[in-house]
Amino acid sequence: MLWGGDAAGARIFAMSQQTDLDVARRTLKAEGEAVISLADQVDERFASAATALFECKGKVVMTGVGKAGIIARKISATLASTGTQSIFMHPVEALHGDLGRVCKGDIVIVLSHSGSSEEIVRLLDHLKSMAVTIIAFTGNSDSILGRHADITVCYGKKQEACPHGLAPTVSTCCMLALGDALALTVMQMRRFQPEDFAAFHPGGDLGRRLLKVEQAMTFKKDEQLKVVRDDLTLAQALVEAESVPRRSGAMVLVDSHGRLSGILTDGDVRRLLISTGGRGLMDRPVKDVMKQNPLHISIGELASKALGILNSHRIDELPVVDEEGKPVGIIDVQDLLGVKTIREGR
Repeated sequence: MLWGGDAAGARIFAMSQQTDLDVARRTLKAEGEAVISLADQVDERFASAATALFECKGKVVMTGVGKAGIIARKISATLASTGTQSIFMHPVEALHGDLGRVCKGDIVIVLSHSGSSEEIVRLLDHLKSMAVTIIAFTGNSDSILGRHADITVCYGKKQEACPHGLAPTVSTCCMLALGDALALTVMQMRRFQPEDFAAFHPGGDLGRRLLKVEQAMTFKKDEQLKVVRDDLTLAQALVEAESVPRRSGAMVLVDSHGRLSGILTDGDVRRLLISTGGRGLMDRPVKDVMKQNPLHISIGELASKALGILNSHRIDELPVVDEEGKPVGIIDVQDLLGVKTIREGR
């Protein structure tokens, strides 16, 4: 059966046999080689651009027209997600009011392969009159943009992969690669950590994998969780645990120093009632019926690690402790819906 077995699918399949895949291969090879060659062109001008972004007190405004504008939007998004405040400004819209987005102390990064696009040249006139730093990404350092930018990062003249040498392909790949390199260099300079990245990606898969236990847990000490002393009777402990509006399905118990000593789940209490018939149970010390030295996780650990512990031990609740072993909360399996374990995230 070809392409669903219908006539249209058969025609598509027949046409696919005539496709010149050498064009695709040449395109990928040309773009790949061009990007690799950029590594040898990372010099003091690139370092100056990175330093400028790192020291910027305002924001980074990305701009470009056509395909370069699309690349500028992507670089702006990468900067924003890695700790550098950034927006995109279309050069034509800038001339119709959006220049008001640019403030003193900002950096404007202008992308233009030729460096002489009419829209870019017109915008450049206005940017030069403002107290902003202009960084150019261009293939022509002798262009108007290349000569008048404060910092020019030039990747040189590139032969486009298009068979006619017209459609921006190699040049836009170079812009994108340089933008990514710049964003990640500045990210490293900022000592941007995985938890910072997670804070900017709370709704995505990466953010969920980097979520910390304290960010995920619903039941926090003295809020939805009452930590109970282990020198009480079971009856006293149950009353103490119920003193919060909403509670977990487990009771967290501590010793006289406030350190985690045990855990007692609702299921544990139910099984005790069945096995003893309830005779004398409520007067017994909770220390005698709790699970001593329970599994736990330290604050600052990944929520995915907590999920791994819960899954491997087939439990629903896991106490979270500070560096002194004192409970700060409890993470429930329901808190971790949608979070992948490290193994699953690979």
